[in-house]
Amino acid sequence: MRIVSLVPSLTEFLYDLDLNKEVVGITKFCVHPESWFKTKERVGGTKNPNIDKIKSLNPDLIIANKEENRKEDIEALLPYYEVLLTDINNLEEQKSELLRIAKRVDRLDLAAEVLEKNDLALNNIAAFIPSISAVYLIWKDPIMSVAHPCFIHEMMELCGLNNLANQYKDRSRYPQLSDEELQDLNPNLLLLSSEPYPFAEKHILHFQKLLPSAKILIVDGEMFSWYGSRIQFFNNHWLSLKQQILSL
Repeated sequence: MRIVSLVPSLTEFLYDLDLNKEVVGITKFCVHPESWFKTKERVGGTKNPNIDKIKSLNPDLIIANKEENRKEDIEALLPYYEVLLTDINNLEEQKSELLRIAKRVDRLDLAAEVLEKNDLALNNIAAFIPSISAVYLIWKDPIMSVAHPCFIHEMMELCGLNNLANQYKDRSRYPQLSDEELQDLNPNLLLLSSEPYPFAEKHILHFQKLLPSAKILIVDGEMFSWYGSRIQFFNNHWLSLKQQILSL
């Protein structure tokens, strides 16, 4: 089997399914594992894959995602190749979709090991009780946050973070906020994600002017948004992050 993955987090999962020979193409954002990032053929980005490059690899299976990849790119590939299109908005869907992939590539035994590690990590989350109010930003200009249904929103709830931006879920799962709306929400905690927008320390100063009483931190976006194998590392990241929050 020849596999092309258009989803960074699922590329990492395919690695843990011992599909080194089978995976022949990945995106330029598939940075884990590093060995694959350095050696596998890259087929462009998640939103702008090189269709001709994908065709040259003659895949038997393409792994894609409804949110990560564009509808027009999937439609361009469907007449020629089998596309396993995933749709993951929460932990329950994540588990069922990982098993669907594993079944298709005949790796259910290894998938069970990954899921067991994930469950162990998630079952040990030291959540805030009672929950504390928070807003999680994924973009700066315009300011964009997250709301239900969204994988990041579920991870926030798991940690005992009351996602205040969820009141704008009627706009989008990634609602755009004005400076005034962010100030009106007035969260105890503002989380600035490292991806897709590369928030850095300098942005903390910017938002501190808007929210002088809020605790503001940079968080690892992969940990909050990458479903699949990366979840097994989430608890360690969260423990470190929680200590930072408590020390501010």
